[in-house]
Amino acid sequence: MTTEKATHHQLLRKLAAIGPYLRSEMSAESRYFFDCLAVCASAKAAPELREFWGWWMILTMKTEDTFEFHYTLGFYDAAGEWKPQAVPKKHQDEVVRTLREFYEKLGLCLDGLGLKVVPSPALGESHLLSAA
Repeated sequence: MTTEKATHHQLLRKLAAIGPYLRSEMSAESRYFFDCLAVCASAKAAPELREFWGWWMILTMKTEDTFEFHYTLGFYDAAGEWKPQAVPKKHQDEVVRTLREFYEKLGLCLDGLGLKVVPSPALGESHLLSAA
């Protein structure tokens, strides 16, 4: 299946099936927003006020069969906003683990649709999702 055959709504369904990462309300045709609240910064706060360490990713269609991704690690604040911020060392492993797990699932999903995913040049040569 190619994107010529897969509509935006079909892609939304497939991407949502990966897990709780897709924010469909923040996505648009050819641009998809994902995030992960990997580690709670303080469980003492009321649930609606909790803050998290994690990541967000934007997937943008570059050609009819290739998506480009760009991710950022950071802090999700009580106002529901992502802030680029260095993740504390004690939480880095968990944040990176969830990002890599998601990326693997994303790759399998897109591959099953006959699509490729490549890193944004802005990430540079050495990033967390580089081939080992």
